[in-house]
Amino acid sequence: MSAAMRAETDAIVIGAGPVGLFAVFELGMLRLKCHVVDALPAIGGQLTALYPEKPIYDIPGFPKIVASELIERLTAQAAPFHPKFHLDVSVEALARLPDDRWEVTLSDGRTMIAPLVVIAAGAGAFGPNRPPLDGLGQYEGRSVFYLVQKREDFRDKRVVIAGGGDSAVDWAISLAEVAAKVMVVHRRPKFRAAPESEARLQALAAAGRVELVVPYQLHGLEGDDGRLQAVNVATLAGQIRRLDADVLLPFFGLASQLGPIAKWGLQMDGGQIVVDPATLATNLRGVHAVGDVASYAGKLKLILQGFSEAAMAAQAAYAVARPEESLHFEHSTSTGLPAA
Repeated sequence: MSAAMRAETDAIVIGAGPVGLFAVFELGMLRLKCHVVDALPAIGGQLTALYPEKPIYDIPGFPKIVASELIERLTAQAAPFHPKFHLDVSVEALARLPDDRWEVTLSDGRTMIAPLVVIAAGAGAFGPNRPPLDGLGQYEGRSVFYLVQKREDFRDKRVVIAGGGDSAVDWAISLAEVAAKVMVVHRRPKFRAAPESEARLQALAAAGRVELVVPYQLHGLEGDDGRLQAVNVATLAGQIRRLDADVLLPFFGLASQLGPIAKWGLQMDGGQIVVDPATLATNLRGVHAVGDVASYAGKLKLILQGFSEAAMAAQAAYAVARPEESLHFEHSTSTGLPAA
């Protein structure tokens, strides 16, 4: 296998959400290099895919921080350690090698080898709930997108947003500042977003900055060679309307599942991985689980608890990654950032 298809590192982190990113930082502080895998095409997990504009109130030191800003700060915090990100690809297999390291195989055929694997997969790999539209595949990634990475990508575009939840409403509000036109398609007048967000959306609609296309649902796409020209929508009674558009953003939520991870021989508790609460170690030596995917008595599914777990796992796992070295705990105020 070519070097491009096979990589060796100190730790493989599965999941690029907030806890996975902080695990990269904690491992980096111990001079352990990381490769990070995530099934989504962007860093940030659920925070990026579902709640980028939502405020979070229980991050220490931040009375309030928007989810997307938290991901930006965590990414910057991990950046000095030069993690290698593998996005829009899933993990398929885990195998123990004769030298006691782990080999992780990705869905694109690449493999990574490391003595340490940290699973920070949250509820599992996420994939979008796709609308049942003929020919949808030819537009995906060119005119149809299931998450927004950069607002600027949609500047001066005619954008159709489909959905009635937080993601649809939040991005309609945000993109109204840059897009040529924003149209929100929903099957009923009432939205399922936070009341404050819905009030802002209605105010934008009253001001003519957003068009609410209700009660309609997606019916078909028009375009050529992956370039969208129009989105057709229909009422339940079958009345068709054509919306001139450059982009469709269907926000119908994400489906999640642990997938192959559940078949790796890990001790499971429902959809979570059982760990030792003191070390976050699983029943497989060298494999640790942190964040929402980890299960133990007293577990709280909070980002801040996941941060603590990442620090504990890194300290405990050091002996696996560097068995010939002793680790002495030191505060970052004493050590500073170690050289990458």
